[in-house]
Amino acid sequence: MNTYKLMSKLYAPTLKEDPTEAVLASHKLLLRAGMIRRGSVGLYSYLPLAWRSILKIENIIRDEMDKIDCEEMMTPILTDAELWRKSGRWNAYGPELMRLKDRYGHEYALGPTHEETYTDLVTNELKSYKQLPMMLYHIQDKFRDERRPRFGLMRSREFIMKDAYSFSANVESMRECYELQKQAYANYCRRIGLRALPVVADSGQIGGDTSVEFMALADAGEAEICYCDACGFAADTEAATVGINLVEGEAGELEKVETPDCGTIADLAAFLKVPEAGTRKALALVDGDKRPCVVFVPGDHDLNDVKAGHVFGDYHMMTDEELKEYGLVKGFIGPIGLPEGVQVYADATLKPSEWWAIGANEENFHYIHAKQGRDFEIQNWVDVISAKEGDVCPKCGAPLKIARGIEVGQVFQLGTKYSEAMGATFTDEDGKEKPFQMGCYGIGVGRSLQAVVEQHHDEHGIIWPVSVAPFEVEVLALDTKDDVVWPVAKQIAGKLAERGIEVIVDDRKERPGVKFNEADLMGFPYQVVCGKRGVKGGTVEVKERATGERMDIAIDDVVDELVERIVPQRA
Repeated sequence: MNTYKLMSKLYAPTLKEDPTEAVLASHKLLLRAGMIRRGSVGLYSYLPLAWRSILKIENIIRDEMDKIDCEEMMTPILTDAELWRKSGRWNAYGPELMRLKDRYGHEYALGPTHEETYTDLVTNELKSYKQLPMMLYHIQDKFRDERRPRFGLMRSREFIMKDAYSFSANVESMRECYELQKQAYANYCRRIGLRALPVVADSGQIGGDTSVEFMALADAGEAEICYCDACGFAADTEAATVGINLVEGEAGELEKVETPDCGTIADLAAFLKVPEAGTRKALALVDGDKRPCVVFVPGDHDLNDVKAGHVFGDYHMMTDEELKEYGLVKGFIGPIGLPEGVQVYADATLKPSEWWAIGANEENFHYIHAKQGRDFEIQNWVDVISAKEGDVCPKCGAPLKIARGIEVGQVFQLGTKYSEAMGATFTDEDGKEKPFQMGCYGIGVGRSLQAVVEQHHDEHGIIWPVSVAPFEVEVLALDTKDDVVWPVAKQIAGKLAERGIEVIVDDRKERPGVKFNEADLMGFPYQVVCGKRGVKGGTVEVKERATGERMDIAIDDVVDELVERIVPQRA
């Protein structure tokens, strides 16, 4: 039998002030509303209200996975180190992998993700192409030894994740699984109330050739994305290959000019009376093979660390001492007359550019009218710059916009990265053994919860979408001792519960102002205010939290009114 919950029995310790540990609005509100509590650095407990929302989020995931025949199961959190060595990730994953030994000295990892476990699981079980494709998933605690856990559930050491893995006989089937998961993720974001963009992403430590992240747009997001309103293109700036509004230098004979105190792009552009985009920025670094390198980028763009890592490996920018060691002049580096042994690179967006304004490799001097192909050659063209506002969309040519986002999910086409490394094969229709074509798909469950709050709040508190709200209606009994108010409050709550509405009743002996403030803080979608004056007149006040709209509704009609509003908003 459906019933309602009493606030007096709820464990939800609220806070009047913003906690000093919290920076993001969503983190502050989850703490203040009594929904989460920090146990240690990067470790959080989900209190009853948050846990109700977490279960709703998980059930929406389950519903979407059921629709595409992705089967739920469970695997151990502990993963054998030998599996990670087999895949090559035991050392490659880095210090974020939480490692431990048992009493016998055997090594394990606390899984941050489970590619190795699932690949090992299906080896010798999925033997024939007739059993494929197969998609499996679980929702489980994960662990990452974050160097700087921060922003609450956004970047913690222990977190809840849904991760799925697909096994296919060929690339076409793998891509079909990938598209099914990608659409399910888009549906998931919509159903939990997130405005999220699917963006082309870097595959990071997971690997694979193709990946899309689902980014919930938020000013507080850690990731930067570029997107196009004209055609719908979106990409993480770590992965976006875009065009630029190329500004050429002036044509003419090569000329060396004195540029005193012009060691920065801004100073040089001002001195030459050109836009920063008309200059070329030189960045000196030492690559993963310990070779000195100089990479040239448009003057108004920056080097992207992730892209640079793909090109230069474990690189670092040169120190002042290293610049001197390799014969480079800080602020005045150019491709003409570079010291022997320095490798030359340039961002591919500069390839069409003939005329450059560049450093002369001499303090306080630059070259103007430097012509590519006549005065210098670029040895290597690479994609290493971050996209910026106004860059050119690679799909339609329209100007790009820049926004910040919170990654709530990511899908990957892995190919045979793990199956080949771990010897996971099946027999195809020709009787030959082949490695599985794999995909993997992850959703940050706790991160999704906080992302919803980051997108849905105001200065008073959280504004839960109905689909993931801990309770759909809060009934505020302003006087629990009154022999008219209290019975009406219980009557409304009981009838709502009978109709399947999730109801909590504020039965505490608190002042009305306290109840109103905490109702807004906790953010349940609808508030039913039962006060003496209204009840005696046959009405209660209903407040919609999202809009602030207040309505006086007859007691006999309020249940039907709320059911009519709430049910269509459920996921």
